[in-house]
Amino acid sequence: MFFRGEDIPGKKVTIMGLGLHGGGLASTLFFVSRGAEVTVTDLRSREVLQPILDKLKKYPINYTLGRHRIEDFLKADLVIKNPAVPPDSPYLKAAKLVETDISVFLSLNKRPVIAVTGSKGKSTTVSAVYHVLKTRLPETKLGGNITVSPLTFVDDCTEESCTPVILELSSWQLADLKDKGILKPKTAAITNIMPDHQNRYTSMADYVADKKLIYRDIPAESCLICSYDDRFGREFAAETKSRVFYVSSHPLPENLEGVFLEDRAGFIRTDGKTVKVLPEKINLPGVHNRINLLYAAAILYREGMKAEDIAEGLSRFTGIPHRMEKVAEIHGAAWYNDSAATIPQATAAALKSFEGPVLLICGGTDKKLQFEDFDKAVSIPEKIYLLEGSATDRMLPFIKSAGTPFKGPFSSLKEAVDSACKDSKEGDSIILSPGATSFGMFLNEFDRGDQFRKMVKELEDNTTLQNKNSTVP
Repeated sequence: MFFRGEDIPGKKVTIMGLGLHGGGLASTLFFVSRGAEVTVTDLRSREVLQPILDKLKKYPINYTLGRHRIEDFLKADLVIKNPAVPPDSPYLKAAKLVETDISVFLSLNKRPVIAVTGSKGKSTTVSAVYHVLKTRLPETKLGGNITVSPLTFVDDCTEESCTPVILELSSWQLADLKDKGILKPKTAAITNIMPDHQNRYTSMADYVADKKLIYRDIPAESCLICSYDDRFGREFAAETKSRVFYVSSHPLPENLEGVFLEDRAGFIRTDGKTVKVLPEKINLPGVHNRINLLYAAAILYREGMKAEDIAEGLSRFTGIPHRMEKVAEIHGAAWYNDSAATIPQATAAALKSFEGPVLLICGGTDKKLQFEDFDKAVSIPEKIYLLEGSATDRMLPFIKSAGTPFKGPFSSLKEAVDSACKDSKEGDSIILSPGATSFGMFLNEFDRGDQFRKMVKELEDNTTLQNKNSTVP
């Protein structure tokens, strides 16, 4: 069992995986500021980690970088692991006690928890909930897989409060909570299940089993929100001991509670009444984003918000970075950053979101996924610009079979962006939606999206400057 905050001074704590997303940084600051003797170990080099290390330079921390040493784990009273570290790591097996930033937070948290997982859509869902809920409850917190460690705000959550904490949880983060009995959400949601991380899991069944942990210890008086449209959602509903809200892209059977789409608007049916919670017009393209906002609407309704306030709040939500993020408009062509689309099904959903001509930038590193939906959607783009990688090699037969024109594979994102820009015309949508991981060419999908955004902004600035110069007499 994790020792409480008062037991931390003088303890030897090893942080395994400083990372670039903030979780390792937050864990390090949490323990070092409370008097622990902290060692940080990461396989990345000092050069790569320097931006994070600069934030820690005033603290007395021991570092092992570019490698791991077994002694850093043997001597530690506690090891805090990064979710990406597999549980069968020999270093973890040498540790006395292993926790994560999520488990540490949940051990100390006294606020109600809204927990959301799923293969895709979870970040959009939690961000929409947070966007609307914080207008009513300004002290609402959001963290987890969305790259904000809850340890950054744990001090605000150690006293009893009705104001919730929203946690986005990946399958890896849920797996790290197994058998701890500390995740007992007031509301849990599973947005969808698609093949993902099959390079880490031995089977889809193992992956789904980790997703199920979100409701393993859910109280009976709580609520599980899951899909009515696929077999996994119905399986979850049959297993949970809590109340169930379904989510569907079509009207639900009269005997079921939940949210559904009808004529592009969203409705919730509960307690014998049906009310509108999502307007016909929203800022995010695609049916899949309407479904994401339906999940958000169900959570907000569970939090006691009025239907009209939910609809108004969600109508103002403009999305989040790296997920169908509109970056710029150049010569009448719209550019979108969908770098978080790391599986082929996400790219297929993105392509189906557009009504006009689409130019697609995709490809990258394979993680042993299937290409259902991608093989059909690959005929949608007018042209495809490929990035080098093992996933790209697997995409090419589908692209050639569909007869879709393509360029590449390119060895850099800049080449793909420049090529797409030259080919684009007014009315086009150019989208970076890789359908693959970023390993090899980028630090992660966020680095990939940030680089794309920067390149497109530079193109936009150059275009603006050229237009200004052309008007000079």
